[in-house]
Amino acid sequence: MRKSLLTIALSMALSLSSYTAMAQTWVGTWTTAQQIVEPHNLAPEPGLSGNSLREIVQISVGGKKVRFKFSNEYGKSPLVINSVEVAIAQNSGSSADIKPATTKKLSFFGKRGVTIEPGKMVTSDIVSFKLKDRENIAITIHYGECDNKVVTGHPGSRTTSYLASGNTSDFSDAKKTDHWYTICGIDVKGNKNTRAVAILGNSITDGRGSTTNQQNRWPDNLSRALLANESTKDVAVLNLGIGGNCILRGGLGPTGATRYNRDILQQEGVKYVVVFEGINDLGSSRNGDETANALIEAYKKMIEEAHAKGIKVYGGTITPFKGNNYYTEDHEKARNKVNTWIRTSGAFDAVIDFDKIMRDPANTEALQSKFLYENDWLHPNAEGYKTMGSSVDLKLFE
Repeated sequence: MRKSLLTIALSMALSLSSYTAMAQTWVGTWTTAQQIVEPHNLAPEPGLSGNSLREIVQISVGGKKVRFKFSNEYGKSPLVINSVEVAIAQNSGSSADIKPATTKKLSFFGKRGVTIEPGKMVTSDIVSFKLKDRENIAITIHYGECDNKVVTGHPGSRTTSYLASGNTSDFSDAKKTDHWYTICGIDVKGNKNTRAVAILGNSITDGRGSTTNQQNRWPDNLSRALLANESTKDVAVLNLGIGGNCILRGGLGPTGATRYNRDILQQEGVKYVVVFEGINDLGSSRNGDETANALIEAYKKMIEEAHAKGIKVYGGTITPFKGNNYYTEDHEKARNKVNTWIRTSGAFDAVIDFDKIMRDPANTEALQSKFLYENDWLHPNAEGYKTMGSSVDLKLFE
């Protein structure tokens, strides 16, 4: 009888363990959109090759099992990484200081170093690394041989990175650069409820006008609101904004249409997408009506592709830009056409009306003056980003 009971107990324990393992899933907690780094945004001397770079990022949801992603997508030659360490950072980017006792060495396929071929990305082996929500992480990359001129990265980090000569962990005399290189994503092992929202955007999502090293872009503010709400505390936020990006053609970085699958649909654990892009297409348009129609068709395709994967898609209305050199009557007419379609077509699963939140009630073609960054009449300031992030209906993510 005792043997029978013991057998049953062991069976139940194994079943529970198996269920728990199955209930956990990988979810992206931080990422950044990759592009070829323009010459003026490359790492300062002495460059990456043979040297050490410490980059600070702030995740959204925490976890205990973590893996890190590194990219050489736009490289023309192999990128050699001799080793990588991660640690809890002392701050959100204002210094290179870490909490040394938290340091973990990463491995790749069981080895400390890895060579990333051109056009490829690698993911580290899983590491036990306890992270709290909105934790600041320092990623220290010790580079071997690599190209200092053709580099994959994300120029609009709004966060300071630290470059030191040689293979070192001493960043006391490091060169500073407000860009990210090579690092492109962090996944955590979440619970059965952990899920992510991925945001396709341009510089307004990337955070131009936010405060360097304060992590106060509008997606950051949305993340904090989600974490503070019991029904959405397991929702990660992935910022895939690129400054100067267009959906259709031109602009900086790969277009929104061409990077949509890589940057949005291939992220781990994505259950929601926010499409908030098109202002650069309209601002550089030669024919506003044609551009508006093309944007609408691009949105339709994005919605269809996400729905095929069971992902909900929310449309962000395009914010006003009167006062900026983007503005013409033709461009404004096109903006209104796009926004009317977003609001009324029913194609998106829901609408996030950033235009309504940010526009001047007395002059709806312009931003409210209190939200202006450097009076460019295009980018919000930190107060504007706080308003945007806190205006999103959290019920969309329950």
